[in-house]
Amino acid sequence: MGVMDRLVLTDVSWERMAPLIIGRPDQRGSTGRDNRMFVEGVLWIVRTGSPWRDLPEAFGDWNSVFRRFSRWSLKGVWWRIFEAMSDDPDFEYLIVDSTIVRAHQHAAGAKKGSEDQAIGRSRGGLSTKIHMAVRGLGCPVRFTLTAGQKGDAPQAAALIEGLPAEVVMADTAYDADRLRHAIAAKGALAVIPNNPSRAIKYPLDKHLYAQRHLVECCFSKLKQFRRVATRFEKTARNYRAVVTIAAIVLWIR
Repeated sequence: MGVMDRLVLTDVSWERMAPLIIGRPDQRGSTGRDNRMFVEGVLWIVRTGSPWRDLPEAFGDWNSVFRRFSRWSLKGVWWRIFEAMSDDPDFEYLIVDSTIVRAHQHAAGAKKGSEDQAIGRSRGGLSTKIHMAVRGLGCPVRFTLTAGQKGDAPQAAALIEGLPAEVVMADTAYDADRLRHAIAAKGALAVIPNNPSRAIKYPLDKHLYAQRHLVECCFSKLKQFRRVATRFEKTARNYRAVVTIAAIVLWIR
């Protein structure tokens, strides 16, 4: 199977993305030259987990594609595309969870320290944690990165802030009064199992809580992109871009 048979973007999905791209096809110079094949080249890297140097020539010079990928990361282009794509009209559920990603040894050694780059060291080696909020369709609407050893509950309030929801679901690791108050303040129902140490227990709607598997399915789909499943990027900014690109694909499929 050739490279051209493995392209990800349909004409319809590209038409949704194209207006959000920096360079337009009618512009002269590198910014306007075949944006679609550039995006497909980046998707090929994210999906296969291959080193940038192994990018097939059909997508252009690997170093030029990598530099442009980094430039778009810096300018927030990938995030802008993601925000435009993640327009789920289903505001009923908001599900919060996290997943640990092993960081390859090549990911260490960025100019700033590991903590600044969302890489933690533990007995299992280097790791990064993705904290994510997912909508009822099982697609991500917001996420953040931390070092792998960071706790879940402290990240949750920022994940749900400003996002409308009738129900906010999470597992026992998120059973904190501060988060429950933040959920109540937005007029939503907290569906979170009680921590065993909690003196006064909150009721739990087990029927609703069964929907929490949607966030696990979302992480499973994201990790089918090999460059999400193992972190190779030295900087948190570029790894965030990789996760964002995979999340965009989940929305356009």
